Amino acid sequence: MSGEPRAHFHAQANGHDDKSKPQRTQTELVSGRRAGARWDRSHIHFAPISVPLKRRLQTLMVLAHTISIALFLSTYFLLCSIPLFWPLLFPYTVYVLLSPAPHSGQLSHRSPLLRSLPIWSLFASYFPARLHRSARLEPTRKYIFGYHPHGIISHGAFAAFATEALGFSQLFPGITNTLLTLDTNFRVPLYRDYALAMGLASVSRESCENILSKGGPNGEGMGRAITIVVGGARESLDAHPHTLRLVLKRRKGFVKLAIRTGADLVPVLAFGENDLYDQVTSETHPMVHKFQLMVKKCMGFTIPLFHARGVFNYDVGLMPYRKPLHIVTGRPVKVVQSQVVDDGYVDEVHGMYVRELERIWDEWRDRFDVDPRVRLEVAE
Repeated sequence: MSGEPRAHFHAQANGHDDKSKPQRTQTELVSGRRAGARWDRSHIHFAPISVPLKRRLQTLMVLAHTISIALFLSTYFLLCSIPLFWPLLFPYTVYVLLSPAPHSGQLSHRSPLLRSLPIWSLFASYFPARLHRSARLEPTRKYIFGYHPHGIISHGAFAAFATEALGFSQLFPGITNTLLTLDTNFRVPLYRDYALAMGLASVSRESCENILSKGGPNGEGMGRAITIVVGGARESLDAHPHTLRLVLKRRKGFVKLAIRTGADLVPVLAFGENDLYDQVTSETHPMVHKFQLMVKKCMGFTIPLFHARGVFNYDVGLMPYRKPLHIVTGRPVKVVQSQVVDDGYVDEVHGMYVRELERIWDEWRDRFDVDPRVRLEVAE
Protein backbone atom coordinates (compact mmCIF):
# COMPACT_ATOMS: atom_id res chain seq x y z
CA MET A 1 0.00 0.00 0.00
CA SER A 2 2.98 2.33 0.56
CA GLY A 3 3.51 2.45 -3.24
CA GLU A 4 0.07 3.89 -4.08
CA PRO A 5 0.64 7.50 -2.71
CA ARG A 6 3.91 7.77 -4.53
CA ALA A 7 2.30 6.70 -7.80
CA HIS A 8 -0.48 9.23 -7.34
CA PHE A 9 2.02 12.00 -6.57
CA HIS A 10 4.09 11.08 -9.60
CA ALA A 11 1.06 11.37 -11.86
CA GLN A 12 0.15 14.77 -10.44
CA ALA A 13 3.71 16.03 -10.76
CA ASN A 14 3.84 15.22 -14.40
CA GLY A 15 0.37 16.72 -15.05
CA HIS A 16 -0.98 13.37 -16.27
CA ASP A 17 -3.99 12.91 -14.09
CA ASP A 18 -6.17 9.99 -15.38
CA LYS A 19 -9.22 12.23 -15.39
CA SER A 20 -7.51 14.58 -17.87
CA LYS A 21 -7.21 11.78 -20.56
CA PRO A 22 -9.75 11.99 -23.43
CA GLN A 23 -12.27 9.11 -23.20
CA ARG A 24 -12.71 6.94 -26.39
CA THR A 25 -16.43 6.52 -27.12
CA GLN A 26 -17.68 3.44 -29.08
CA THR A 27 -20.26 4.47 -31.72
CA GLU A 28 -22.87 2.10 -33.20
CA LEU A 29 -21.81 0.64 -36.56
CA VAL A 30 -24.69 -0.27 -38.89
CA SER A 31 -23.87 -2.37 -41.99
CA GLY A 32 -25.80 -2.80 -45.22
CA ARG A 33 -26.76 -6.16 -46.62
CA ARG A 34 -24.05 -8.50 -47.82
CA ALA A 35 -23.85 -8.61 -51.58
CA GLY A 36 -24.73 -11.99 -53.05
CA ALA A 37 -26.32 -13.35 -49.87
CA ARG A 38 -29.68 -13.93 -51.53
CA TRP A 39 -28.06 -16.00 -54.27
CA ASP A 40 -26.70 -18.37 -51.62
CA ARG A 41 -30.22 -19.25 -50.51
CA SER A 42 -31.95 -18.83 -53.91
CA HIS A 43 -34.47 -21.48 -54.92
CA ILE A 44 -33.35 -21.25 -58.56
CA HIS A 45 -30.63 -23.73 -59.44
CA PHE A 46 -28.75 -22.85 -62.60
CA ALA A 47 -27.31 -25.44 -64.95
CA PRO A 48 -23.53 -25.70 -64.87
CA ILE A 49 -21.51 -24.50 -67.84
CA SER A 50 -19.92 -27.93 -68.27
CA VAL A 51 -23.13 -29.65 -69.44
CA PRO A 52 -22.35 -32.24 -72.17
CA LEU A 53 -23.07 -31.19 -75.74
CA LYS A 54 -25.63 -33.99 -76.17
CA ARG A 55 -27.77 -32.64 -73.35
CA ARG A 56 -27.53 -29.13 -74.79
CA LEU A 57 -28.77 -30.43 -78.15
CA GLN A 58 -31.59 -32.35 -76.46
CA THR A 59 -32.73 -29.17 -74.75
CA LEU A 60 -32.51 -27.24 -78.02
CA MET A 61 -34.76 -29.74 -79.85
CA VAL A 62 -37.41 -29.77 -77.12
CA LEU A 63 -37.33 -25.97 -77.00
CA ALA A 64 -37.74 -25.76 -80.78
CA HIS A 65 -40.73 -28.11 -80.67
CA THR A 66 -42.34 -26.29 -77.73
CA ILE A 67 -42.21 -22.88 -79.42
CA SER A 68 -42.58 -24.12 -83.01
CA ILE A 69 -45.95 -22.45 -83.64
CA ALA A 70 -44.73 -19.10 -82.30
CA LEU A 71 -41.49 -19.47 -84.24
CA PHE A 72 -43.17 -20.12 -87.60
CA LEU A 73 -45.80 -17.44 -87.03
CA SER A 74 -43.14 -14.86 -86.15
CA THR A 75 -41.23 -15.75 -89.30
CA TYR A 76 -44.37 -15.29 -91.36
CA PHE A 77 -45.05 -11.81 -89.94
CA LEU A 78 -41.41 -10.90 -90.45
CA LEU A 79 -41.72 -11.80 -94.12
CA CYS A 80 -44.95 -9.81 -94.33
CA SER A 81 -43.04 -6.71 -93.25
CA ILE A 82 -40.86 -6.97 -96.37
CA PRO A 83 -42.76 -5.73 -99.47
CA LEU A 84 -40.54 -7.80 -101.70
CA PHE A 85 -42.30 -10.99 -100.49
CA TRP A 86 -45.88 -9.72 -100.82
CA PRO A 87 -46.48 -11.16 -104.32
CA LEU A 88 -45.64 -14.60 -102.89
CA LEU A 89 -47.26 -14.29 -99.48
CA PHE A 90 -50.70 -13.22 -100.69
CA PRO A 91 -51.46 -16.29 -102.85
CA TYR A 92 -49.77 -18.51 -100.26
CA THR A 93 -52.02 -17.18 -97.49
CA VAL A 94 -55.12 -17.79 -99.60
CA TYR A 95 -53.87 -21.31 -100.30
CA VAL A 96 -53.36 -21.97 -96.57
CA LEU A 97 -56.93 -20.90 -95.79
CA LEU A 98 -58.53 -22.93 -98.59
CA SER A 99 -56.30 -26.01 -98.91
CA PRO A 100 -58.06 -29.33 -98.12
CA ALA A 101 -54.76 -31.13 -97.39
CA PRO A 102 -55.21 -31.36 -93.57
CA HIS A 103 -58.42 -33.37 -93.90
CA SER A 104 -58.26 -34.94 -97.38
CA GLY A 105 -56.77 -38.20 -96.09
CA GLN A 106 -54.29 -38.43 -98.95
CA LEU A 107 -51.18 -37.72 -96.79
CA SER A 108 -49.47 -36.37 -99.91
CA HIS A 109 -47.38 -33.86 -97.92
CA ARG A 110 -46.01 -36.50 -95.55
CA SER A 111 -42.19 -36.73 -95.55
CA PRO A 112 -40.70 -40.01 -94.27
CA LEU A 113 -37.26 -38.39 -94.47
CA LEU A 114 -38.23 -35.54 -92.14
CA ARG A 115 -39.90 -37.92 -89.69
CA SER A 116 -36.76 -40.08 -89.57
CA LEU A 117 -34.14 -37.38 -89.03
CA PRO A 118 -31.67 -38.05 -86.19
CA ILE A 119 -32.67 -34.79 -84.50
CA TRP A 120 -35.88 -36.45 -83.29
CA SER A 121 -33.80 -38.98 -81.41
CA LEU A 122 -32.36 -36.02 -79.49
CA PHE A 123 -35.90 -34.83 -78.78
CA ALA A 124 -37.05 -38.21 -77.46
CA SER A 125 -33.91 -38.86 -75.40
CA TYR A 126 -34.39 -35.58 -73.52
CA PHE A 127 -36.93 -37.20 -71.18
CA PRO A 128 -36.08 -40.05 -72.15
CA ALA A 129 -39.07 -41.62 -73.92
CA ARG A 130 -39.64 -45.26 -74.92
CA LEU A 131 -42.40 -46.92 -76.93
CA HIS A 132 -43.55 -50.39 -75.81
CA ARG A 133 -45.82 -52.85 -77.64
CA SER A 134 -48.20 -55.23 -75.85
CA ALA A 135 -49.36 -57.06 -78.96
CA ARG A 136 -48.61 -57.28 -82.66
CA LEU A 137 -50.94 -55.45 -85.05
CA GLU A 138 -51.82 -57.00 -88.39
CA PRO A 139 -51.14 -54.67 -91.34
CA THR A 140 -54.29 -56.00 -92.99
CA ARG A 141 -56.45 -54.11 -90.47
CA LYS A 142 -56.99 -50.42 -89.74
CA TYR A 143 -56.58 -48.92 -86.26
CA ILE A 144 -57.42 -46.01 -84.01
CA PHE A 145 -54.82 -45.42 -81.30
CA GLY A 146 -56.30 -43.65 -78.28
CA TYR A 147 -53.55 -41.77 -76.42
CA HIS A 148 -53.90 -41.12 -72.67
CA PRO A 149 -53.36 -38.84 -70.84
CA HIS A 150 -53.25 -35.59 -72.76
CA GLY A 151 -50.75 -33.95 -70.42
CA ILE A 152 -49.92 -30.31 -71.13
CA ILE A 153 -48.41 -30.57 -74.63
CA SER A 154 -48.53 -34.36 -75.31
CA HIS A 155 -44.79 -34.67 -75.85
CA GLY A 156 -45.02 -38.46 -75.70
CA ALA A 157 -47.59 -38.61 -78.50
CA PHE A 158 -45.39 -36.50 -80.76
CA ALA A 159 -42.26 -38.55 -80.07
CA ALA A 160 -43.99 -41.91 -80.56
CA PHE A 161 -46.44 -41.23 -83.40
CA ALA A 162 -45.17 -38.18 -85.33
CA THR A 163 -41.53 -39.27 -85.61
CA GLU A 164 -39.57 -42.49 -86.00
CA ALA A 165 -37.38 -41.70 -82.97
CA LEU A 166 -38.98 -44.50 -80.92
CA GLY A 167 -39.20 -47.01 -83.75
CA PHE A 168 -42.92 -47.10 -84.55
CA SER A 169 -42.36 -48.66 -87.98
CA GLN A 170 -40.09 -51.27 -86.41
CA LEU A 171 -42.69 -52.26 -83.81
CA PHE A 172 -45.66 -52.04 -86.20
CA PRO A 173 -44.40 -52.85 -89.71
CA GLY A 174 -46.77 -52.17 -92.58
CA ILE A 175 -48.86 -49.64 -90.64
CA THR A 176 -48.94 -45.95 -91.62
CA ASN A 177 -49.91 -43.93 -88.56
CA THR A 178 -51.10 -40.32 -88.49
CA LEU A 179 -51.13 -38.17 -85.36
CA LEU A 180 -54.17 -35.86 -85.28
CA THR A 181 -54.31 -32.34 -83.92
CA LEU A 182 -56.66 -29.33 -83.94
CA ASP A 183 -57.76 -28.11 -87.36
CA THR A 184 -56.87 -24.53 -86.36
CA ASN A 185 -53.18 -25.49 -86.28
CA PHE A 186 -53.32 -25.95 -90.05
CA ARG A 187 -54.38 -22.35 -90.51
CA VAL A 188 -51.06 -21.09 -89.14
CA PRO A 189 -48.84 -20.16 -92.11
CA LEU A 190 -45.54 -22.04 -92.44
CA TYR A 191 -46.29 -24.17 -89.37
CA ARG A 192 -49.03 -25.81 -91.38
CA ASP A 193 -46.53 -27.04 -93.97
CA TYR A 194 -44.19 -28.30 -91.27
CA ALA A 195 -47.02 -30.20 -89.54
CA LEU A 196 -48.19 -31.81 -92.79
CA ALA A 197 -44.63 -32.88 -93.60
CA MET A 198 -44.41 -34.50 -90.15
CA GLY A 199 -47.47 -36.54 -91.08
CA LEU A 200 -49.96 -34.72 -88.86
CA ALA A 201 -53.58 -34.22 -89.90
CA SER A 202 -56.76 -32.59 -88.66
CA VAL A 203 -58.77 -34.31 -85.94
CA SER A 204 -62.05 -33.42 -87.65
CA ARG A 205 -64.53 -36.19 -88.43
CA GLU A 206 -64.02 -35.73 -92.17
CA SER A 207 -60.26 -36.12 -91.81
CA CYS A 208 -60.52 -39.26 -89.68
CA GLU A 209 -62.92 -40.97 -92.06
CA ASN A 210 -60.86 -40.04 -95.12
CA ILE A 211 -57.62 -41.36 -93.67
CA LEU A 212 -59.22 -44.66 -92.63
CA SER A 213 -61.01 -45.18 -95.94
CA LYS A 214 -58.24 -44.29 -98.41
CA GLY A 215 -54.80 -45.63 -99.19
CA GLY A 216 -53.28 -48.93 -98.16
CA PRO A 217 -52.86 -52.03 -100.36
CA ASN A 218 -56.55 -52.18 -101.29
CA GLY A 219 -57.17 -48.42 -101.44
CA GLU A 220 -59.69 -48.68 -98.61
CA GLY A 221 -57.50 -47.72 -95.68
CA MET A 222 -56.14 -51.14 -94.66
CA GLY A 223 -52.78 -50.75 -92.98
CA ARG A 224 -53.58 -47.20 -91.92
CA ALA A 225 -53.96 -45.85 -88.40
CA ILE A 226 -54.74 -42.59 -86.66
CA THR A 227 -53.77 -41.46 -83.17
CA ILE A 228 -56.27 -39.37 -81.21
CA VAL A 229 -55.51 -37.76 -77.86
CA VAL A 230 -58.95 -38.67 -76.56
CA GLY A 231 -59.08 -36.48 -73.44
CA GLY A 232 -58.40 -33.34 -75.45
CA ALA A 233 -57.97 -29.86 -74.03
CA ARG A 234 -60.30 -30.58 -71.11
CA GLU A 235 -58.01 -33.31 -69.83
CA SER A 236 -54.99 -31.00 -69.97
CA LEU A 237 -56.47 -29.05 -67.03
CA ASP A 238 -56.17 -32.21 -64.92
CA ALA A 239 -52.54 -32.85 -65.86
CA HIS A 240 -50.85 -32.66 -62.47
CA PRO A 241 -47.79 -34.62 -61.32
CA HIS A 242 -48.50 -37.91 -59.53
CA THR A 243 -52.10 -38.04 -60.81
CA LEU A 244 -53.83 -39.87 -63.66
CA ARG A 245 -57.34 -38.57 -64.23
CA LEU A 246 -58.69 -39.44 -67.67
CA VAL A 247 -61.58 -37.60 -69.31
CA LEU A 248 -63.04 -40.69 -70.95
CA LYS A 249 -66.33 -41.83 -69.44
CA ARG A 250 -68.47 -39.76 -71.82
CA ARG A 251 -65.99 -39.65 -74.72
CA LYS A 252 -67.53 -42.11 -77.17
CA GLY A 253 -67.17 -40.32 -80.50
CA PHE A 254 -63.96 -42.19 -81.31
CA VAL A 255 -65.76 -45.49 -80.64
CA LYS A 256 -68.53 -44.55 -83.09
CA LEU A 257 -65.87 -43.60 -85.61
CA ALA A 258 -64.25 -47.01 -85.19
CA ILE A 259 -67.56 -48.78 -85.79
CA ARG A 260 -68.35 -46.76 -88.93
CA THR A 261 -64.88 -47.31 -90.44
CA GLY A 262 -64.24 -50.83 -89.14
CA ALA A 263 -61.06 -49.78 -87.32
CA ASP A 264 -59.87 -51.66 -84.24
CA LEU A 265 -59.23 -49.60 -81.11
CA VAL A 266 -55.76 -49.64 -79.54
CA PRO A 267 -55.52 -48.03 -76.08
CA VAL A 268 -52.25 -46.23 -75.37
CA LEU A 269 -51.15 -45.25 -71.86
CA ALA A 270 -48.21 -42.88 -71.37
CA PHE A 271 -46.62 -43.36 -67.96
CA GLY A 272 -45.05 -40.05 -66.89
CA GLU A 273 -46.84 -37.66 -69.28
CA ASN A 274 -48.51 -35.78 -66.42
CA ASP A 275 -45.21 -35.42 -64.55
CA LEU A 276 -43.55 -33.19 -67.14
CA TYR A 277 -45.10 -29.91 -65.91
CA ASP A 278 -46.63 -28.26 -62.85
CA GLN A 279 -49.75 -26.14 -63.20
CA VAL A 280 -52.17 -24.22 -60.99
CA THR A 281 -54.94 -26.36 -59.50
CA SER A 282 -58.67 -25.76 -59.43
CA GLU A 283 -58.62 -26.00 -55.62
CA THR A 284 -56.13 -23.16 -55.13
CA HIS A 285 -57.30 -21.01 -58.07
CA PRO A 286 -61.04 -21.75 -58.68
CA MET A 287 -61.69 -18.55 -60.67
CA VAL A 288 -58.80 -19.28 -63.01
CA HIS A 289 -60.17 -22.79 -63.55
CA LYS A 290 -63.63 -21.44 -64.39
CA PHE A 291 -62.11 -19.02 -66.90
CA GLN A 292 -60.18 -21.86 -68.54
CA LEU A 293 -63.38 -23.91 -68.89
CA MET A 294 -65.15 -20.92 -70.41
CA VAL A 295 -62.37 -20.50 -72.98
CA LYS A 296 -62.59 -24.22 -73.76
CA LYS A 297 -66.35 -23.99 -74.30
CA CYS A 298 -66.15 -20.90 -76.53
CA MET A 299 -63.01 -21.57 -78.56
CA GLY A 300 -62.50 -25.36 -78.45
CA PHE A 301 -59.15 -25.15 -76.69
CA THR A 302 -57.91 -23.92 -73.35
CA ILE A 303 -54.77 -22.42 -71.84
CA PRO A 304 -53.26 -24.33 -68.90
CA LEU A 305 -51.19 -22.11 -66.60
CA PHE A 306 -48.14 -24.31 -66.30
CA HIS A 307 -44.45 -24.10 -65.56
CA ALA A 308 -41.51 -26.46 -65.18
CA ARG A 309 -37.83 -25.75 -65.78
CA GLY A 310 -35.95 -23.30 -67.99
CA VAL A 311 -33.30 -23.60 -70.64
CA PHE A 312 -30.49 -22.60 -68.25
CA ASN A 313 -32.05 -23.43 -64.87
CA TYR A 314 -33.86 -26.32 -63.25
CA ASP A 315 -36.72 -24.52 -61.48
CA VAL A 316 -38.45 -21.81 -63.56
CA GLY A 317 -39.53 -21.85 -67.19
CA LEU A 318 -41.73 -23.50 -69.81
CA MET A 319 -39.43 -26.37 -70.67
CA PRO A 320 -40.64 -29.82 -69.49
CA TYR A 321 -38.89 -31.61 -66.67
CA ARG A 322 -36.55 -34.45 -67.59
CA LYS A 323 -38.83 -37.27 -66.42
CA PRO A 324 -38.99 -40.73 -68.06
CA LEU A 325 -41.83 -41.33 -70.51
CA HIS A 326 -43.03 -44.87 -71.18
CA ILE A 327 -45.70 -45.11 -73.90
CA VAL A 328 -47.40 -48.53 -73.81
CA THR A 329 -49.75 -49.68 -76.59
CA GLY A 330 -52.38 -52.19 -75.51
CA ARG A 331 -54.06 -55.12 -77.18
CA PRO A 332 -56.44 -54.16 -80.00
CA VAL A 333 -60.17 -54.12 -79.25
CA LYS A 334 -61.80 -55.77 -82.26
CA VAL A 335 -64.67 -53.80 -83.81
CA VAL A 336 -67.37 -55.00 -86.21
CA GLN A 337 -68.00 -52.43 -88.92
CA SER A 338 -71.52 -51.06 -89.28
CA GLN A 339 -72.91 -47.89 -90.79
CA VAL A 340 -75.79 -48.04 -88.32
CA VAL A 341 -74.27 -47.31 -84.93
CA ASP A 342 -76.11 -48.99 -82.06
CA ASP A 343 -75.75 -47.27 -78.68
CA GLY A 344 -75.61 -50.59 -76.86
CA TYR A 345 -72.73 -51.79 -79.00
CA VAL A 346 -70.96 -48.46 -78.50
CA ASP A 347 -71.17 -48.91 -74.72
CA GLU A 348 -69.93 -52.49 -75.02
CA VAL A 349 -66.86 -51.53 -77.09
CA HIS A 350 -66.19 -48.53 -74.87
CA GLY A 351 -66.25 -50.78 -71.80
CA MET A 352 -63.74 -53.20 -73.38
CA TYR A 353 -61.51 -50.25 -74.26
CA VAL A 354 -61.54 -48.92 -70.68
CA ARG A 355 -60.82 -52.38 -69.26
CA GLU A 356 -57.80 -52.73 -71.56
CA LEU A 357 -56.51 -49.38 -70.35
CA GLU A 358 -56.91 -50.53 -66.76
CA ARG A 359 -55.06 -53.75 -67.60
CA ILE A 360 -52.12 -51.78 -68.96
CA TRP A 361 -52.08 -49.67 -65.81
CA ASP A 362 -52.23 -52.62 -63.41
CA GLU A 363 -49.71 -54.74 -65.29
CA TRP A 364 -46.99 -52.16 -65.94
CA ARG A 365 -47.21 -49.50 -63.23
CA ASP A 366 -44.74 -51.31 -60.96
CA ARG A 367 -42.20 -51.82 -63.73
CA PHE A 368 -42.15 -48.09 -64.47
CA ASP A 369 -41.85 -47.11 -60.78
CA VAL A 370 -45.17 -45.29 -60.51
CA ASP A 371 -45.84 -43.74 -57.11
CA PRO A 372 -47.97 -46.27 -55.15
CA ARG A 373 -50.35 -43.47 -54.14
CA VAL A 374 -51.31 -42.74 -57.77
CA ARG A 375 -54.64 -44.19 -58.89
CA LEU A 376 -56.09 -44.42 -62.38
CA GLU A 377 -59.34 -42.45 -62.41
CA VAL A 378 -61.74 -42.53 -65.36
CA ALA A 379 -63.90 -39.42 -65.15
CA GLU A 380 -66.50 -37.52 -67.18
